[in-house]
Amino acid sequence: MNSRISRLVLLASGLLAAPLFVSSPVLAQTAQANNAQDKPFLSALFSDNAVLQRDRKIPVWGWTTAGGRVTVKVDGKSTTARADASGRWMARIGPYPAGGPHTLNVTGANATENITRQNILFGDVWLCSGQSNMEMGIRGVNDAQKEIASANFPQIRLFTVPQSTALTPQTTLNTQWLVCTPENVLKNSQGGVQGGNLGFSAVGYFFGRKLNQELGIPIGLIQSAWGGTIAEAWTSESALGTIPDFQTQLAARKAANAQGNVPIQARVDAWLKTADAGYNANWTSTANSDALWKTAPLPNYWDNTGAAELKDLDGIVQFRREVVVPEAWAGKDLTITLGAIDDIDVSYWNGVQIGATNGADKQRRYTIPGAQVKAGANLLAVRVTDTGGPGGMYGPADAMRLALDATNSISLAGDWKFRVSVPASKLASMPTVEDPNNPNRIDVLYNGMIAPLEPFALKGAIWYQGESNAARPEQYSRLLPTLIRDWRKQFSTPLPFHIVQLAGFMAPDEQPKDEPKQDDWPLLRAAQQHTADAVPETGIAIITDIGDQNDIHPRNKQDVGLRLALSALAKDYGKKIEYSGPVLKSATPQGSQIVLTFTHADGGLSMKGDVARVFAIAGADRVWSWATPQINGSSVTLSSPQVPTPVYVRYGWSNLPRATMYNGAMLPAPPFQTTP
Repeated sequence: MNSRISRLVLLASGLLAAPLFVSSPVLAQTAQANNAQDKPFLSALFSDNAVLQRDRKIPVWGWTTAGGRVTVKVDGKSTTARADASGRWMARIGPYPAGGPHTLNVTGANATENITRQNILFGDVWLCSGQSNMEMGIRGVNDAQKEIASANFPQIRLFTVPQSTALTPQTTLNTQWLVCTPENVLKNSQGGVQGGNLGFSAVGYFFGRKLNQELGIPIGLIQSAWGGTIAEAWTSESALGTIPDFQTQLAARKAANAQGNVPIQARVDAWLKTADAGYNANWTSTANSDALWKTAPLPNYWDNTGAAELKDLDGIVQFRREVVVPEAWAGKDLTITLGAIDDIDVSYWNGVQIGATNGADKQRRYTIPGAQVKAGANLLAVRVTDTGGPGGMYGPADAMRLALDATNSISLAGDWKFRVSVPASKLASMPTVEDPNNPNRIDVLYNGMIAPLEPFALKGAIWYQGESNAARPEQYSRLLPTLIRDWRKQFSTPLPFHIVQLAGFMAPDEQPKDEPKQDDWPLLRAAQQHTADAVPETGIAIITDIGDQNDIHPRNKQDVGLRLALSALAKDYGKKIEYSGPVLKSATPQGSQIVLTFTHADGGLSMKGDVARVFAIAGADRVWSWATPQINGSSVTLSSPQVPTPVYVRYGWSNLPRATMYNGAMLPAPPFQTTP
C-alpha cells in the first residue's frame, strides 16, 4: 500500500463521522472519566480471588467523595486512608506472608461503600505483556486438550486486562481475577470464552505453573497483551521523550493538541479544500456541469476502463451518473447497491452523503431516504479513494442497482462520468490523523493497559514482543531498555524483567549473508540480548530452536514458559539451577581455525539440526562462509576451506537458524556474532 495514501484513508475518504485526531482528548475512553463518582469505590484489581504481593507493604485504592475516610481490613487487621481532592484514596496493608485464603473488607462513609472480597491469596504477582505470542491462549499449543484438562491450580489466579487504547493515562479497569481451572483458562477477563487461539496467555500460564510447582506459593498472573503491537505503544510519553527517534511523533501530537479547540470537521474541510480538487469544487453537486468529465464503463477496475487518465493511478477519482427515477418512486426510501469498490467510497445522492465504506472486499449497500428522492433526474456521485493496487468500482454488474423493492430496480451498470480529483503524487500534506482504535501508536497501550495497573504491587514482568519492531533493530536496542526503566519507575519497584527472544521464523539462509544483506530478525535478537546483558535484574529466554518457518506463532509455548521460569527462579528466587544455554566466553583465532569457549556449558555441548550450516566464519574482509564445528567439552573449534585465516564468528545468525547448540541441561545457546 502506498504509505502516503494509507494515512489518507479515514480522512480524505470522508469517513469522519467521529473525531480521529490522535491527540484529541475526546478520544480517551469515556468509561474512564475524571469524576470520582464515575470510578469504582474499590479498584477491580482487588476483586474476589485476587493474588496480592506477599512480604511487602502494598497499596489498596479506589475512589470516593473528596476527603472521605476509608477503612481497609484484612482478617481483622485494619488501616485507614482519606481521599484526596480528586476523590482517590489509597491505603497500605501488610506485609503478609504467602498463603490464604484471606478476606478483604473495605468500608467508607455510606452503605454502598462496604465491600467484602473473598478468597484473597498472598503470593507473587507477575505481569505478562507483549504482542500475539504472549496473547496466544492454550488452545493453540501442543497437546492443547491435555493441557486444558490439567489446568487445575487453585493457587494460580488469572487477570486479563481488556484491550484498550487511550491518549492519556487511565486509572480504572472493568475486569476480575479468576481461579485457574480448565474452564477459566479459556476465558477472557469478563468471563466470556475466547474464540480461536485466545483465552488466557499460554506463555503466562506455563510460566506461572512452573513457579507454583517449584515454590509452593500462590502465583498471580496479569495478562496485558495485544497482538501485532509495537513496543513504543507500551511505553509512556515521558519515557519516549528521552529517545531522539520519537521526537517527531511527540511534536506532531503536541501540535495537534494545540488545535484542540478547532472542531474536527473544520480541520478536515480545511485539508480537503487544499488536497482534493473535487471536494473543493463540489463535484458531487447537481450544480456542477458534466462538460469537463470523461466517460468510463462500470463496473471495472480503473486499468480496464480504457481511460488513459485512470491507467496505473493511485489517488482520488470522482464518479457520477444521472439516474431517472419513476414518478411512483418519488418520496419513497430506496436501496442502492454498488458492488465492491477498491478501496474506499463516499457516496452521494443529489449532493447529500448517503454512505461510506472502507474495504476493497466489501459490498456497498446504502439507503436513500424518501425525502431525498424526486421523480425524474437525480445525481448519484461516488468519490473513490484507491490506496494502492488496481482501484475501481469492480462490481459485479448485477450488484450495481437502485431498488424500490425486490422486484422493482434500475441497473446502474454502464457508462459513468469521471474526473480525477487528485493523484497520490500530488496530495497535499494532511493533519495528523489516525484511527483512534489503532494500538500501534506511541504510548496508547501504556495509557490504556499499563497505567490502570499502577501502583499495584508486582513481583516482576515477562515480555514476549519484538516481531512488530523487527525492521528497526538498532532503535529497539534503545527502546526496550527505556520501556523497562519506565515500568520500574511507574510501579516504584525494581521489577525483575524477563524477555523472550524471537523464535525462528521464515526461510533459513542457504548461505550466510554479508553485512549489507543481513536479516532483521537476528539483529533484533541481538538487541534483546544486549538489553538482558546490560540492564540489571533482566533475564532472557532463548527459543530459536522451537520456531516454525511458516508460523510466526510457534505452538511449543510450554518450553517458552519453562525457560522464562528457569530464568526467574535463578535470578529472582536464588535457586541453584541452570537457567541459560551456552554463552560465548571467548573466540580465539588460531591459524586456519578459531576456537570458541563457553560458560553455562556444564554437561558438555551438543548440537541438533544441520550442524554444517549454523556456524559461520569470516576473515578480515568479513566475507562469510559456513564453518565446520568440532565440539570438545565446553569448547568448539571452527574451520572452513573458504576462510584460510578466520577472524570473526557467527552462530545462529539467521531468521531461522538451521541447528541449535545445547548444554547438559538441554538449554539452547543464544545466537551471536563477534565484531571488530
